[in-house]
Amino acid sequence: MVVLKTRKEIEKMREAGRISAGALKAAGAAVEPGISTYEIDEIARKYILRQGARPNFLHYNGFPATACISINDEVIHGIPSRKRILREGDIVSIDLGAVLDGYHGDNAATFACGDISAEAQRLIDTTRESLYVGLSKAVAGGRLGDIGSAIGSYCEERGYGVVRDFTGHGVGRNLHEDPAVPNYGTPGHGVRLLPGMTLAIEPMITMGTHKVRILSDGWTTVTLDGKPAAHFEHTIAIVGDTCEILTLAD
Repeated sequence: MVVLKTRKEIEKMREAGRISAGALKAAGAAVEPGISTYEIDEIARKYILRQGARPNFLHYNGFPATACISINDEVIHGIPSRKRILREGDIVSIDLGAVLDGYHGDNAATFACGDISAEAQRLIDTTRESLYVGLSKAVAGGRLGDIGSAIGSYCEERGYGVVRDFTGHGVGRNLHEDPAVPNYGTPGHGVRLLPGMTLAIEPMITMGTHKVRILSDGWTTVTLDGKPAAHFEHTIAIVGDTCEILTLAD
């Protein structure tokens, strides 16, 4: 069931989103050769706690960390580790969120570790651009398929794969709510978009096949062909003939 939010609830989500975005910004700024993913996770965790919120990924369904940190062919849900050290040329996707006063924020971005290849940079740029292409379709009166079609078409026309096994989602009092928000679809189809809907829209885009598999840790999801992937995400609210991005840092 899709839960529409009041103006007051959206205000609370905006504050949770601000903290989520600040934590993502701090974690991304730490991406450099030689740092461990555990250290980046600690930066995010401490930032969220200093803001009076708590990390919403930590212990969620058993996940052991504040942030999902996924490197190169890891699409999502990479587990931070003291042993995982970033290297020059890596691309690093960080996905995290905060909960404050009972409301959640959720956001993600992919960062370059030092100098990266031109094709890796194009993947990052295309994935980021596709998020905003999708957001342009997140308007009252539209359909969920309008968002997914816009994202999927933008990426596939440029030769990239669009992950289908995982999607965006509703967000609010729960980290994951209805509806699922695929990054592919048919314009004019799917759930009607209404004012008060709050969604986490998150393209997960690959340099090769869209097919993925989950590693033996039960979390880390990698591309089936071993090619790199990128991931961007914002939490938004449908407010009328536009959407408001709720995960914006100060």
